[in-house]
Amino acid sequence: MKRICVFAGSNTGNHPNYAAQARRLGNEMAVRGIGLVYGGSKIGLMGELADAVLQQGGEVIGVMPQGLFTGEMAHRGLTDFIVVKDMHERKAKMGSLADGYIALPGGFGTFEEWFEVLSWAQLGIHQKPVALLNIEHYYTPIMQLMEQSIEAGFALPGHHHLVVCEDDVVQLLEKMAAYQRPQLGNKWSELEAKV
Repeated sequence: MKRICVFAGSNTGNHPNYAAQARRLGNEMAVRGIGLVYGGSKIGLMGELADAVLQQGGEVIGVMPQGLFTGEMAHRGLTDFIVVKDMHERKAKMGSLADGYIALPGGFGTFEEWFEVLSWAQLGIHQKPVALLNIEHYYTPIMQLMEQSIEAGFALPGHHHLVVCEDDVVQLLEKMAAYQRPQLGNKWSELEAKV
């Protein structure tokens, strides 16, 4: 993988390990020669991650809509900073630059970005790994929700294999490097019943 797009909170959260693991991910990505694509902020987990990559001499590309410069505090020390017109263009640009996706802890924006790329993986729009760094079990409820959707018949049993979920940075990156999209059947169960 040449670059990974990381979705992360623009706040650091209330547990010190969130920021510590964001920095660890940044260090490990840089050591492995993996560039970072992210939202372009200098604050929160976004800033912790970007600074860690930069401190190791790694590549960091920030992508930010013009209207978020004040709220997200644009990072001016990046390898490249790309200005786009809106959130849709931001996500499309980040996706075009990245070979995989990771979500660090974050809020509604992080959830929305991550679920979109997971949905696209499910539909076969891309073949890239979609991962969660499960710091302090932050994403355990998301994994449980996914299992519930399978049990309730809204997703197929194999769909949970679309997600790489680890609480260790090294294991996460190694699983992403080895990732092969699972072979999935028809997503629409009713179509099979009517054929």
